[in-house]
Amino acid sequence: MSDPTRSSAPGYYSFVRREIEPLLPSRADHALEVGCGQGGTLAWLKDSGIAGRTTGIELDAASAAAARRYVDHLIEGDAEAAIDSLPAESLDLVLCLDVLEHLVDPWRAMARLTRALRPGGSVIISVPNVRHYSVALPLLWSGRWQYEHAGILDRTHLRFFTRASARALLSGAGLECAGGIDTGLEVTRKRELWKPLLARSAWRDLGVFQFVMRGRKPVAAATRGAPVLAPALGAAQ
Repeated sequence: MSDPTRSSAPGYYSFVRREIEPLLPSRADHALEVGCGQGGTLAWLKDSGIAGRTTGIELDAASAAAARRYVDHLIEGDAEAAIDSLPAESLDLVLCLDVLEHLVDPWRAMARLTRALRPGGSVIISVPNVRHYSVALPLLWSGRWQYEHAGILDRTHLRFFTRASARALLSGAGLECAGGIDTGLEVTRKRELWKPLLARSAWRDLGVFQFVMRGRKPVAAATRGAPVLAPALGAAQ
């Protein structure tokens, strides 16, 4: 398998999500990434010895073509349809990094992914925090909710999450919350105005840009998965 670090594509290796390393298991015989991009993160997991066999799901045709060089098996197409076709208890690790907010029904998708996990397997998710000050303060002070080309209010985001609803996404699918990482705090702490607020746990999430969480399937979990807790379409989470 080719080394993605040697790819000629500009910025290719920058898409490897190394920040998830503290949440990774020591070994995953079969790892799946939903929205794998060009395959850099899966290639990194395999090269590091964490992942054995790797599978990627990618909608974008150009990215999928590139990922085929680095991923053992590539499923090109709609993620929610692909997730529905996954065999029960066939995976040890699932990555959903910056993808769940783009899905129509992430609650159903998470339940199906849990079904595809072997007992003891893990799901690692990352979702943007809609409570971040860059969203919360304009909404509170001026009623402004302005979609952008990128970021928390990316115009392609269909769903929005807080810490509580991100955890509920995992627990509602039958997963145990098994650790997490908050990103963005290191940037916010550099601003003097925010230091006293971030010292109070009640305000901490205003400085968090993204929640990265690990859910673990209980060893005794049934293969049928857990019931889906899905609010009505269009409801912000």
